[in-house]
Amino acid sequence: MIYENNPETEQPRRRKPAKKITPQRLKNIGLYYLKRFESSVENLRSVLQKRVNRYALENPDFDKHEAYQWIENILTDFEKLHYLDDKRFTEIKVRHYLSAGKPARYIQNKLREKGVADAKIEEMLDEFGYDPENMVLALAKRKKIGPFRPDEEQRKACRQKDMAALIRAGFDYDVVSEIMGYDFTVDDTDDDL
Repeated sequence: MIYENNPETEQPRRRKPAKKITPQRLKNIGLYYLKRFESSVENLRSVLQKRVNRYALENPDFDKHEAYQWIENILTDFEKLHYLDDKRFTEIKVRHYLSAGKPARYIQNKLREKGVADAKIEEMLDEFGYDPENMVLALAKRKKIGPFRPDEEQRKACRQKDMAALIRAGFDYDVVSEIMGYDFTVDDTDDDL
């Protein structure tokens, strides 16, 4: 048994032992996960391997390498049945992130975390016609910053702050400075010369 401290009662709380891992149990875990979430192959592999590792930690005589082979067989079956499809997963995620106004760098990082290949990500971004300028404008409009501030005085006073917010969101400096309508190669203080 593994014990954890319960901060409310200051008494140790028992954590349930991991249930026995079998090929059918792994398949059921995978199906239940896919019922709730769309997933990439690599992400589901990671979810199932975490379950195997937890059980193997509590049961040292358990052969987790055999269980890893069960996982590979399950993943292959799920792909054949079209329960898992990296292209579909990538398309859904890219569409969601683009509608939320996320930049390409953000989308690429999130999908890489889920095990999607860079080529598939680029293909989907091209398919959806990703345009960084439109995405910066959409985010600026939603946040009412940059060119969407109510008056010129506020735009000038908050220019650096607005640019920083857009750059932190993951957009390239060049695109943001173009949208902000300011050329940083020209220094405003030298206008009197």
